[in-house]
Amino acid sequence: MHLKFSALLLLWTSAALAGCTASGAIAAPPSSTTPAVGQVERTATPSAQLPIATATPCPPETCAPLAGPPGPPIRLVLPTPGAEPVSAWRPPLYPVPWALTTHDHFYFTHPISADEINWPVPNYRYGSQFGETNTIHTGIDIPAKFGTPVLAAGDGTVVWAGWGLFTGAVDDRKDPYGLSVAIRHDFGSQDHTLYTVYAHMSQLDVTEGQWVQAGEPIGQVGQTGFATGPHLHFEVRLDDSSFFTTRNPELWLVPPEGWGVLAGRVMTTGGRIMHYQQVILRAADNPDQFWVVYTYGPDTVHADEYYQENLVLSDLPAGKYTLQIPYFGYWFDFEIEIYPGRVTYFTYRGYQGLSTEPPPTPEAGEAVPTP
Repeated sequence: MHLKFSALLLLWTSAALAGCTASGAIAAPPSSTTPAVGQVERTATPSAQLPIATATPCPPETCAPLAGPPGPPIRLVLPTPGAEPVSAWRPPLYPVPWALTTHDHFYFTHPISADEINWPVPNYRYGSQFGETNTIHTGIDIPAKFGTPVLAAGDGTVVWAGWGLFTGAVDDRKDPYGLSVAIRHDFGSQDHTLYTVYAHMSQLDVTEGQWVQAGEPIGQVGQTGFATGPHLHFEVRLDDSSFFTTRNPELWLVPPEGWGVLAGRVMTTGGRIMHYQQVILRAADNPDQFWVVYTYGPDTVHADEYYQENLVLSDLPAGKYTLQIPYFGYWFDFEIEIYPGRVTYFTYRGYQGLSTEPPPTPEAGEAVPTP
């Protein structure tokens, strides 16, 4: 029974990692047909210029929020500040550790140099679905040229270097992660041990047990394992270096100076989490500049203990934006502002509309719902 489960899990993970790609264009906005008018109650004004997207509200039987463990008291163990990276194509990154609130944790530098284009593939983010399968992406993919140096995102000790990270079998050349490195970091957050994972590399420059500093080269970009092109698959894991303990790296990677991060919890009017729900963010001063993101799938991935998000979009220049969410035949538009160096948080609850009130801090012993 255990062997059968392991085989199925490997097949499932392989499909997810096979979706890792070297490039991905931002999806085009929907065509300009007008949605049909329905007799519905609404508290926001739908956009008549945009049609309903292909995304549909989540079936109630699959979207009930799950009860999670109580949130621990906040206790921060911060990483050692690193050197400020140089960037020619965007502002330099904030120094790490960077946290303007007690709930933010921008502790990691980018694993691809800041003078390279190093933001995630837009159509295969954390929590995304791979193709027509039910497999969920547990990290982010950063496109880069073959042989581009991969850098340690923080100080720590290498606990895996080689083939077999997923299966645990040393030198397993069929492992979906390919040549990979896992680092256990010298710092943590809220009593959690932090790990980062770097997969699909073509060459490793470190060995197990070696201590590395943030920004130190640990290998080179490749496409080993299940990958369709050269890129880096990057994960953040809590407490254990396991496929099942990941968190969204976009909430942990430090943003460029003057830029911020959007995190949201998208629900139905009745409060059920919506999976694979399309959301569009448009720059207020340039509506032709937009980002498309989808909420997390229902399995494998985990929300932040505080934000309990099911959507994250990072590397956004500070400023005003229009958030567009389709719901039962209508597009609902909301004004929202991205603030520099921090997370802008929102909750959307169907016809009840959108709120930017921060989530409450869980009391000791209180269960927290998770996507």
